[in-house]
Order: sequence, then structure tokens, then C-alpha cells
Amino acid sequence: MGCDNSGGAPNILEKIAKLKSALTSIVEPDFGLLDELLGLEVLTRLELADVRSERTVYRRNTALLDLLTSQDQCDKFLKALQRAHQTHVVNFITQSGGQKKSNSNIIVFGKL
Repeated sequence: MGCDNSGGAPNILEKIAKLKSALTSIVEPDFGLLDELLGLEVLTRLELADVRSERTVYRRNTALLDLLTSQDQCDKFLKALQRAHQTHVVNFITQSGGQKKSNSNIIVFGKL
């Protein structure tokens, strides 16, 4: 997974690639998500069967994330997550795993 976006903020494909390890633990593929991805034409029936054949949720998620190779697929993945009531995962991805950049490296606490 990877895309060049000319030095700008990471796109969704890049964010998913960076967060892949964490996402294997928090995505719930078995209760609507895979069907949504099929309906949005992110997955083919064969790919869906391959993902479902994996024995553990972690391996299903790894197989699923490995299939996301384009920005369009990743955008549809976010839509499918929302439809499958996994907004917390969408937030995790769009907020780069909850990391926020600070404008300052120093925090000064003073007296009021």
C-alpha cells in the first residue's frame, strides 16, 4: 500500500498502511462490514470468500487490509465502516491513530 501525494498530508491509503497493525485488532469484519464492501464493489465475491476463510479475526482483517490498494477503495472502506457502525475506526484512521501534532515542542505551565 502506498501513494505519492507530493509531500502533503498523508492520504487515507497511507494512513491505513501506517495503522495496519493496530487496525487488525479494532476492525470488526464479521457483522456487516464485509457485506458493505461487497456492495460498494471494494471486494469481489472471490475476495470476500478468501477473507472469510481466514480462521481468526486478526487474519481476516490482515487479508482485508491487504486488498486495499487504491485511494478509491480506501474511501469506500471508510464509508463501509460508517455503515457498519464502526465510526470509532473511521475516527482512528482519519486522526492517524489519535496522534495530534503540536505546534510547539515545549509546554510551559505557569502560575495563574
